[in-house]
Amino acid sequence: MTNHRIALIPGDGIGAEVLPPAQQVLDAVGRRHGFGLAYTAYDDWSCERYLHEGSMMPDDGIDQLRDKDAILLGAVGYPGVPDHVSLWGLLIPIRRSFRQYVNLRPIRVFEGIDSPVRGAAAGEVDFVVVRENVEGEYSEIGGRLNRGFPEEMAVQESVFTRAGVTRVVDYAFGLAAQRGGKVTSATKSNGIVHTMPFWDELVAERAAAHPQVPWDQEHIDALAAKFVLDPARFDVVVGSNLFGDILSDLAAAVAGSIGIAPAANLNPEREFPSMFEPVHGSAPDIAGQGIANPLGAIWSAAMMLDHLGHPEAGKDVTDAIAAVLAKTDVRTPDLGGTASTAEFTDKLLELL
Repeated sequence: MTNHRIALIPGDGIGAEVLPPAQQVLDAVGRRHGFGLAYTAYDDWSCERYLHEGSMMPDDGIDQLRDKDAILLGAVGYPGVPDHVSLWGLLIPIRRSFRQYVNLRPIRVFEGIDSPVRGAAAGEVDFVVVRENVEGEYSEIGGRLNRGFPEEMAVQESVFTRAGVTRVVDYAFGLAAQRGGKVTSATKSNGIVHTMPFWDELVAERAAAHPQVPWDQEHIDALAAKFVLDPARFDVVVGSNLFGDILSDLAAAVAGSIGIAPAANLNPEREFPSMFEPVHGSAPDIAGQGIANPLGAIWSAAMMLDHLGHPEAGKDVTDAIAAVLAKTDVRTPDLGGTASTAEFTDKLLELL
């Protein structure tokens, strides 16, 4: 039996409520497909830890994760701790230390979920946002000057490297080739004079190396509009760190609920562990009530199975997600129902 070492980081808010359902699903499909999962939990890596000890994780936190096969994260962020502190204290160091340069977010309108977008029909909207995940607009270069004076200023530098853009664009073209689809590049080269023309040049260069994959590019403002007006037209969308971040959350809303959206932070070369997380965040307003939607975490777990080399097991999980939405009326409150997290999980496990 193949055994995989999985790090569990519940984090904050509903993170601790959605990871146990994901574990239950993983264990069920693991038994069916003949592989095991050994979990190591890091329950105190959180904003609460930061408030008591001044750090989101221990100084050797990255080293503690290094020998794991994958990381499953719940959520990061809580009132009283600024978001830039919580993210740069846990999530972003993991992404960058382990070269998780691809952020992958599948978008799908499921039967049984009404999209708020008229015309976004189940079975027709099924695309992926590939986001550059370690450089771009979210660099650490910059600073603050003249604090407290009228001429106070802040400088934030974007960093686009040939290596960084090329590898994520190549990943997007490779994914589109597997899916038999096309690539759409998100840009803003009509307004951002240096980084975006550089991005466009590299996309065109890599497109020439993938002649079997059709592609186009869209300015980010027009692209955001088309996500709403005609989401079914897209297959693989690739964007910089900022553009991919915004587009993927918009797309999750188009799909009906950010509560079901998954994400993968991938090191495609598998030199380091990759990390999988729901997109919904810590949702402190409902934390502790037992009503959080576990689908985002469960779908993220399915993506983890794909990455670990168990695509059939991953498909079993996504099929069960589709079945519970299409064939039952069991829903958590964010989807208009009254089911608890546990009740929803039980129904999904029954169908699985």
